[in-house]
Amino acid sequence: MATGRKTGGRQKGVPNKNTTALKEMILGALDKAGGVDYLLAQAHDNPGPFLSLIGKVLPMTVVGDGKDGAHVVEVVWRRAASN
Repeated sequence: MATGRKTGGRQKGVPNKNTTALKEMILGALDKAGGVDYLLAQAHDNPGPFLSLIGKVLPMTVVGDGKDGAHVVEVVWRRAASN
């Protein structure tokens, strides 16, 4: 057996058939539930689980425009005047 060398199974980059079928079923159910309108309702009614979903679909690595691919984040704080 070749140590450290892949000798069988799927070729790199070929999706698992079960994963592909499950993704198609989920997208079909989303379409039947109302698509974007349904997701918008979930964002308002169930913000925690909706944000968790957002975290799952965002890319794991994001390259920014800053030095060495860093991101530049500007935070603006606004404080309401108290009476």
